[in-house]
Amino acid sequence: MTAHEVARLLPDIPRLRDLCRSMAVLEAILSPDWESRYHSFDATWSPGEEMASMRNGSGDEYSIVFSGAGAYIRGFDHEAVMSPYGDDGPWPGVLDSVPEVFRHCVTEPAFCDEDGIPVVTACLWRESGDDRWRVGEIDYPDGASDPDGAAHLFALLADPSAEAFQRFAEDYYEVPVDLDAVRHVYALCPLTQTAVTALNADLTMKDLADDLAAARYPSAAG
Repeated sequence: MTAHEVARLLPDIPRLRDLCRSMAVLEAILSPDWESRYHSFDATWSPGEEMASMRNGSGDEYSIVFSGAGAYIRGFDHEAVMSPYGDDGPWPGVLDSVPEVFRHCVTEPAFCDEDGIPVVTACLWRESGDDRWRVGEIDYPDGASDPDGAAHLFALLADPSAEAFQRFAEDYYEVPVDLDAVRHVYALCPLTQTAVTALNADLTMKDLADDLAAARYPSAAG
């Protein structure tokens, strides 16, 4: 599966944003240590922009910039055959068609290496009012089942179910994960201590105040 297949599976922008907020809050509960989390959300990343991010600690990552213009997705799989380090820059077609409203994301220093090379193997975008996610015209290399890393980078975005997150979290954190609590957060229901305790008995709502604010996630406490 490539970015083109992922584009057909992704939810629309509002639902994707909500999904990213939910995953960030769930991981804040499961992993109070920010450095150990996969998913995060920063509602004040830059003026007029929010950013959802994923990093797996092994060199793979993605960033999703939400703004009034729409949403821009950059993914990087460090083992993908379409790595920008295999041929002195991003794979042909990955970034060539990115529209002007998102071009600043292509050159954003946080998404480039120290030499200014965009750290990207997969890129998708959707302008506000568009009816689908877009991907550039790409001639994918032969013989690779996941040439751009999109299949595993965006797996939880392409399958936005509570069950998918539960499977991921139980595998990654190696603890039981309460499905009802995951469903509660995925539905963006105001967070309660009961839901928090079901996922992490050592955590309080007060402990999560900063993470809830970063994700603009509602809580029963206010």
